[in-house]
Amino acid sequence: MLISIVYDSGYGHTARQAEAVSEGVRKVPGAAANLIAVADRPIPWDALEHSDAIIFGSPTYNGTLSAKLKQFFEDANGPAWNELKWRNKIAAGFTNSGAQNGDKLNTLMSMALFAAQHAMIWVGLDLKPGNSRSTSSPDELNQLGSWIGAMAQSNVDEGPEVAPRDSDLRTAARLGERVAEVARQFAPR
Repeated sequence: MLISIVYDSGYGHTARQAEAVSEGVRKVPGAAANLIAVADRPIPWDALEHSDAIIFGSPTYNGTLSAKLKQFFEDANGPAWNELKWRNKIAAGFTNSGAQNGDKLNTLMSMALFAAQHAMIWVGLDLKPGNSRSTSSPDELNQLGSWIGAMAQSNVDEGPEVAPRDSDLRTAARLGERVAEVARQFAPR
């Protein structure tokens, strides 16, 4: 079972998140992770067509997707959308920004809409929000409280060797694991 992780990363923070997603994918027996950075061209369209799931990742810039992931989405309209080659593939998404909120939800919604336009099946997190009680902490999974996908926050004055925080990376890993589990349910027997 092949799970492709298509992502952009301007400063390395979202790449760390993508690596965490791939670690989660590999926790599921029989699942392989294929990391595809959209900055690396050409895009392996055949590998995406043969993937059981595609997980999209992007930093949130100015409340939306990065230009490079948006360009990938536009480029996919030819090889994938015209013939709905990704129909019924599992899809999910993750994002990172410098601000706690940073309008990350808009980025994930843009990914989910793209997936819907390609007749894909969107999978969100199966985690309740962490860090939501007076006795909780930002070290809990899903500390930013998202259901539609994995969110992370990276301080703008910290490099990718420090940020995003461990709980955000563990949340990303859980997303990868969940996608692989769901894809396995849909895989031909």
